[in-house]
Amino acid sequence: MAQINRRSMLAGVAAAPAVAAIAGAVGGAPAYATQPKRTASAGSGLQVGVGISDATGPVVEVGMMGYSKFEQRAEGLHQRLRARAFVFADGNSRVVYVVVDTCMIFQSVHDGVMARLAQQYGDQYTERNVMLTAVHSHAACGGASHNYAYNLAVLGFEPLVYNAEVDGIVEAITAAHDDLAPGSVRYGRSELTDASVNRSRVAFDLNPAEDKDYYPLGIDSSMRVMRIEQGGKDVGAINWFATHCASLTNENHLISGDNKGAASYFWERGLEGVDYLAEGKPKFVAAFPQTNTGDMSPNLDLEPGHGPTDDEFENARIIGQRQVRAAQEAWNGASDEVTGPIDARVMYLDMADQTVDGKYTPDGKQAKTSPACIGAAMSAGSTEDGPAIPIFPEGTKNPLIDALGGMDAPIPQWLRDAQAPKLVLIAVGLVPPAGAWVPNILKIQILRIGQFYVVGGPAEFTIVSGLRIRRTVAAELGVPLENVIFQGYANSYSSYCTTPQEYDSQQYEGGSTMFGRYTLPAYQQGYAKLAASLKSGTNGDRGPAPVDRSRFQPSFNPDVDHDVPGSGRKFGDVLVQPAATAGIGTQVAVEFVTGHPKNDLHRRGTYLEVQRRQGNKWVRHADDGDWSTKFHWQRTDPNQSVARITWDVPEGTPAGTYRIQHFGDSKSRFGKISPFTGTSSDIKVG
Repeated sequence: MAQINRRSMLAGVAAAPAVAAIAGAVGGAPAYATQPKRTASAGSGLQVGVGISDATGPVVEVGMMGYSKFEQRAEGLHQRLRARAFVFADGNSRVVYVVVDTCMIFQSVHDGVMARLAQQYGDQYTERNVMLTAVHSHAACGGASHNYAYNLAVLGFEPLVYNAEVDGIVEAITAAHDDLAPGSVRYGRSELTDASVNRSRVAFDLNPAEDKDYYPLGIDSSMRVMRIEQGGKDVGAINWFATHCASLTNENHLISGDNKGAASYFWERGLEGVDYLAEGKPKFVAAFPQTNTGDMSPNLDLEPGHGPTDDEFENARIIGQRQVRAAQEAWNGASDEVTGPIDARVMYLDMADQTVDGKYTPDGKQAKTSPACIGAAMSAGSTEDGPAIPIFPEGTKNPLIDALGGMDAPIPQWLRDAQAPKLVLIAVGLVPPAGAWVPNILKIQILRIGQFYVVGGPAEFTIVSGLRIRRTVAAELGVPLENVIFQGYANSYSSYCTTPQEYDSQQYEGGSTMFGRYTLPAYQQGYAKLAASLKSGTNGDRGPAPVDRSRFQPSFNPDVDHDVPGSGRKFGDVLVQPAATAGIGTQVAVEFVTGHPKNDLHRRGTYLEVQRRQGNKWVRHADDGDWSTKFHWQRTDPNQSVARITWDVPEGTPAGTYRIQHFGDSKSRFGKISPFTGTSSDIKVG
């Protein structure tokens, strides 16, 4: 049996995956601003639309998704989570591509979005032509899944999180649909070598030379960009790059889009006048999706919160801005105009029971996948992106597991053999009801956008896993490898996917590859069939339908009883006033008497504003979607709480008079929700 190394991003036996002040765009004005505007080629017939909305769930007293650490409960907000949507149409067909600042897209959210789209648009947008993806932020809200294993550390299903994600995604798609107009898309590529590191090099090095030679640095350094224009005006960019969205550690308790959210923010806010709250249509939408990111860490020193600095928020900013610079370089050089038809194909695979042809296995022999199992390497932990910490301290029970009747299941010898050399700890695929703890019916998808093909997979694929799928699809379609873009974290989530060689080393990623050594070959076989269907123009076999798990979803997250301001206080009172003056690079801090943020999520709104005086009125200068602000919430008594708002005064802030306003909501003993506003004293800047 292969040696098991102590590497984790998840904790215990759960199967869940595991500030400097800055304003404006990276390096001043966006680099693309000086580029000549181009219109769509005559007769191309391409239409494009972009949209954005708010997908932020509750920002306090909810488990955070990604590290599977029970103690990591949200205590406030760093930046709002956005859903960014893009529609491409050719008059005959259309596809929708969505990127969300969440940790994963779960099947539950996918199905909820599909149901809502069917109500609005009939059969225009379906599971076939809509791809939903996540940036994999490890500082996002948890509890949106209908699969129990992914809710263990967050104490069950959280409707507020689920609804915020579904609503935000549907709103973004609706905005992109309404925005559809003649346009053009061009493709560009650049290299980025200082925003990722291979956290599982020992596994990577077991791959054949042809794979390692493709990635001589052991990382996927490609930044692939689609530059989207309408009528000669730049309206959007999709910027694919592989690095884990885990710059923020499991010690962070603020909801955030991490380095990918930072990248989108810095590019979008670099455009003059972009305002999510006041304008119905954004001026520009920049998405920074993942690709084959399973073994790519942003922690360049291979230690949580370290590299390039020892400040986790500074790291998120730097890694985000490095992605922006590389994306803008690719943007400037984008010259390959996207032409050709728009199309899509989808297929569902039962990954627990795939017979794989020898064409796709290392030894050329037929093989099989098996029911999902958690390996010792998954449970043991990793030192690169988050240390292994048990979901509950020793001797403490998980009420969710108790409510579900436990998660013990015998591990038969045939399953141990099928998963070898994995040391199986829990046969999670056999825990009743089968398929409820982790999904086994999984969606694979290909979107065709002209001569390019976006291949969506429902897991965290290592860089070589993604490469092999791209090669499989390119060969089947008869197109250049560069025309196939791999997209992980798409439509559903089933932990990791390694190559068989990487699996043998049983690093964290291999221990987290649920369906055994031949998981990747099974995916390759499925994608080959999907690509063949796309090439021939046939529909192909949809495969088995996912099971609806929505009916029984226990939750042990606390509800809001009621709020009281405290003796002699009223909601919105200022407890701590800011200093009367503030300089660039200093922090302004204010504390307010507040209510519970779950009373109103302020989705598409804000919990705070930094306001600047202009003449006789106050105008918003920043809000809770900005990098420079943070919203902290603390319960001081059973029904009393305090909001602490900080503003790191960024370079370039105009001199003037400022103040901070807090927008909160209180709940009475009778359940009535009442909004209130608190206002700080004035602050002189400059």
